[in-house]
Amino acid sequence: MPAEEDSTKHETKVNIKRFSAPSPPPPLVAPRLSINGRDFTEEKRVVFPFFRPLSQRSENAWIISLFVIVHLIFFTATMIVNDCWHNSRGQCSIKFLRRLSFQPLRENPLLGPSASALDKVGALRQTLLIDHHQFWRVFTSPLLHAGLFHLILNLCSVVFVGIHMEHEFGSLRTGVVYILSAITASLVAALFVTDQTSVTSSGALFGLLGMMLSGLIRNCKIYTRKLGAVLIFLVILAVNLILGLLPYINNFSNVGGFISGFLIGFVLLFEPQLSTRAQEKGGLFEYDLKHKVKLKQKLDRPFLRGASLVMFIFVLAGVYLAVIRGINANKYCSWCQHIDCLPSKLWSCSDKAMHCETMINLEQLTLTCSENGNFRVLPYTDISPERIQDLCSLICY
Repeated sequence: MPAEEDSTKHETKVNIKRFSAPSPPPPLVAPRLSINGRDFTEEKRVVFPFFRPLSQRSENAWIISLFVIVHLIFFTATMIVNDCWHNSRGQCSIKFLRRLSFQPLRENPLLGPSASALDKVGALRQTLLIDHHQFWRVFTSPLLHAGLFHLILNLCSVVFVGIHMEHEFGSLRTGVVYILSAITASLVAALFVTDQTSVTSSGALFGLLGMMLSGLIRNCKIYTRKLGAVLIFLVILAVNLILGLLPYINNFSNVGGFISGFLIGFVLLFEPQLSTRAQEKGGLFEYDLKHKVKLKQKLDRPFLRGASLVMFIFVLAGVYLAVIRGINANKYCSWCQHIDCLPSKLWSCSDKAMHCETMINLEQLTLTCSENGNFRVLPYTDISPERIQDLCSLICY
């Protein structure tokens, strides 16, 4: 019986495991909301502003929009003063615009006003600026355009470059660069001014291009697609420089505007402050520029900023003193005129004053060029001396 009882016994084994207290969860670390541009290169880089969707921005490009509106107002005012329908007796381009119609392409290949109309509203001209001491033209010339083609191409370039720069670096910096570049450009143009009418509105655009280049150089380690940005930069630069070889557009202002914008860019621009924000798809993050930038970041690279500021002040002061003293840089640079004007059968690059003899017979006015004997008969006699000079230049050329 004992043996049977032993065989029927069940052995029970109990494994005792030691249960440790659960480890506390790791401390919560606040997410990193922002990193500066230098740290960002180690994680992810940001595309150049030209290739970044504008929809990612909440800031309005109000300063560039304001400049565009001002230019449109001044161009409309210039065409009202020009009044081709009355002053040219209907011999105009796009006649249905009546008073706002343009001078014939033979007179203005940019489809715009006459030279005398541009003189009235504040264009640069040696006789008026230097001899008559009308220094105020330095400030009005940047607001004027030589014609409709010039207006469209210039403003489209300003909008494309300016809006991206304003979104990237703010309205204040973009506005300062635009205005200072426009003034510097006009002063440089005045230094090389001839007795041909010219406007300097493209100088501000070249200031934005200089600003773009300085921003690309100082932040080259942050931006991607730099080659594409450089190609766009070169195309806009080349097209507007070629346009500056046509009548009434001063190419020296483009050079002055570019240099000033380049230097001011190194003074005012900063490394982009980058921030992360959640996306709806997949919980991913993408990087975008932060609007608020720390003061220490705005004042980085003090030596570069200081040197650029000194150089800009030196350029601005030097050109200003040269202009108010009546210095004509063309006397020291005989080939410089080829930078500003491309000789053609359609127009002349000479600023030599032309003279015409006038003869009135019945209700007709005959203009005869004293240089080559060419003449033109006009079926009217009530014509202003300024308009006679415009027609005389066409006859003699």
